[in-house]
Amino acid sequence: MAIVLRFVDNDGFLRERFFDIVWVEDTTASTLQKEIKKVLDLHELCIDKMRGQGYDGASNMRGAWNGLQALFLRDCPYAYYVHCFAHQLQLALVSASKEVATIWLFFSSLNSIVNVIRASPKRHTELQVAQSMNIVELLIAVCTVLENIKEDGSTGSLRGEATGGYNAIRQFEFVFILHLLKEIMGLTDILCRELQHKSQDIVNAMNLVGTTKDVLGKLRLNGWETFIGKVDLFCKKHDIDMPDMNAQYKVGTGRSCQQKDNITVEHHYHFDIFNDAIDFQLAELNSRFSEGAMELLILSSALDPSDSFKSFNIDKICSLAERFYPQDFTPKELHILGCQLKLYEADVPHHPVLQNVSTLSELCRGLVATKRSKRYHLIDRLIRLVLTLPVSTATTERAFSTMKLVKTALRNKMENDFLADSMVVYIEKELADNINSDVITKDFNSLKDRRAQLQ
Repeated sequence: MAIVLRFVDNDGFLRERFFDIVWVEDTTASTLQKEIKKVLDLHELCIDKMRGQGYDGASNMRGAWNGLQALFLRDCPYAYYVHCFAHQLQLALVSASKEVATIWLFFSSLNSIVNVIRASPKRHTELQVAQSMNIVELLIAVCTVLENIKEDGSTGSLRGEATGGYNAIRQFEFVFILHLLKEIMGLTDILCRELQHKSQDIVNAMNLVGTTKDVLGKLRLNGWETFIGKVDLFCKKHDIDMPDMNAQYKVGTGRSCQQKDNITVEHHYHFDIFNDAIDFQLAELNSRFSEGAMELLILSSALDPSDSFKSFNIDKICSLAERFYPQDFTPKELHILGCQLKLYEADVPHHPVLQNVSTLSELCRGLVATKRSKRYHLIDRLIRLVLTLPVSTATTERAFSTMKLVKTALRNKMENDFLADSMVVYIEKELADNINSDVITKDFNSLKDRRAQLQ
């Protein structure tokens, strides 16, 4: 079990640090809670100060995680659980692809082509060289590889599969869907990369999701003519037959009894594939990133400094502190918070350094730099609490990838403590560069004594 701590430092910078990796006997809720408590006690950290936890929603862990959540809420009732945004986005993409039959068939065909190329080691190496290309250029490279497989004396079955894959790639429908996925995934890939940044805050993450949905909506409403023009140019350039878009679209073998509607080929590609693919993608994003079901995020958005603090709302901010962080603000402090917010509203949005900040993490750093964090210390506290809400579990997943690099076949007998220490040094390289050996020796001996006491 990997443990990552997310916090805001004294200078207002949002940090996400790999903290420890712990061997566990099983993944039951009670075992996980016991091990987490043990690690926190070892480093003298208080579990009741925890305010946000993230999970990826993996189906094989959902039951145990729900049980763990219940146990933690008993000790810390204001620790809010956030489903990893990057994982939600991945689920949205997969679900939307399954809803459009032609896209699902496209991926099935693509999977078959990949298997054919993998079966030819020589040609597989050729394709690996071309992986730096964009998706459309890669299509041309795949065609060349499949042609080579047909001609280089492969077995009859492999040549037949290569021929089938080559013919599939040369079909207009395959090219059309490839370009469509390039458009949609090009937009969502930017969102995915942003969601995996360590310094990403949850309010800005929701803004990025909203922006992506807006752009997809515009693509659906106004993007057809430009899109089909690109597909047309590609087909002409690479001698791929493009159907008559004004002809009647025929289903199946073309028999009259199979035809449901008298529609054109263009209507089929425009409305049954292009619009449907975007509609299902938007529906999945709306379902998995529903603002209506996330009151905490709605109230937190009142702190959002983007667009010249357009979303600033004193009542919502006070409600956020009162309803979601009652252990962090006394009744007296809540009253003072309301007064600070009135002064903050007249001051911060007009400050030359702060008036152009666009994210909550930038605002937190700016408040520290301008000494406003001391003047509005309760607002600064609330901003820091919101920033600690996790956006994704990417840092945790990277820790497991690192473990494969550290604990190799030649080091497969590493003790757990040595493995954890090695991973900390490897992952947090910038901190390791500034290590003072004398201080580390002292801290290590202190930690060793504390481990012995806890055991």
